[in-house]
Amino acid sequence: MGCVLAPKLLDRGYEIIVYDLMLFGDRGLPRRNGLEIVRGDIRNAEFFVSKLDDVDCVIHLACISNDPSFELQPGLSRAINFDCFEPMVDACVARGVKRFIYASTSSVYGVSDAPDVTETHSLVPLTDYNKYKGLCEPVLLRRQSPEFTTVVIRPATVCGYSPRMRLDLSVNILTNHAVNRGTITVFGGSQKRPNIHIDDITDLYVDLVERPAKEIAGEIFNAGYQNHTIADIAGIVKSVVEAEMPGKAAIRIETSPSNDLRSYHVSSRKIAEKLGFVPRRTIEDAVRGMCRAFSEGRLPNSFDDDIYYNVKTIKKLNLS
Repeated sequence: MGCVLAPKLLDRGYEIIVYDLMLFGDRGLPRRNGLEIVRGDIRNAEFFVSKLDDVDCVIHLACISNDPSFELQPGLSRAINFDCFEPMVDACVARGVKRFIYASTSSVYGVSDAPDVTETHSLVPLTDYNKYKGLCEPVLLRRQSPEFTTVVIRPATVCGYSPRMRLDLSVNILTNHAVNRGTITVFGGSQKRPNIHIDDITDLYVDLVERPAKEIAGEIFNAGYQNHTIADIAGIVKSVVEAEMPGKAAIRIETSPSNDLRSYHVSSRKIAEKLGFVPRRTIEDAVRGMCRAFSEGRLPNSFDDDIYYNVKTIKKLNLS
């Protein structure tokens, strides 16, 4: 995410600090004036505070994302995604940070049969990841004040090409399999999942930096676009890949059982009505972008290189 967001902020004239553990390296970040890259752990409160001088806004994207990640080291999820959050927010308040944008997740809703899941829907976390994401939200919103603007975004599953590519997210997984194996395996298929293009969600974060405080202060917004079943997404991927890369046709779709029950149809009406934010890129756009990246050799060894997969990288690095 940061590899796509950072250039957009630099283009707007901001000076930015990317503070990250760099588990996946920093090769996707631009080398430009106005960017400082800091290898840091958000659990290290003293070091984090030392980097807050003259910082006006924090966009908090840091976490170990991807639900299965927490099957590896359950204690790690609490330490990084929850325990250090309140000290970090309090440090921002104490140091005069004016705005804090928190990326939560739409997976806090778990399973819902509601035709449109709005921000007032109850949270039904199914994993440590979405449980701790949800628990952080009220911690932040309690600090809302005229001097400290807080806003929570619950993004849908992000899709599309990034210089720090993740191939462990639904649209991206299916596209990788379609392009490089000629077969899409659908686990379950009936689960509904919202998606949003990486360029749309990063455009939103830039917008939130610049919005008048009164429009976002203390608010929670869903941020999604297309709600499709996994089976529908597989059909979209098959169609786009076969059109963009005719030599790959005909791509097969196979279905297997799944124990991943997360299913919800997210409504993004509030953010459209209140902020005028409506995503412009589709799942089809995300798949086309990835097809170009594969064709141009920007995603080599897409099944074998751990750098594309959160769980594999965490296992290899033995993060503690």
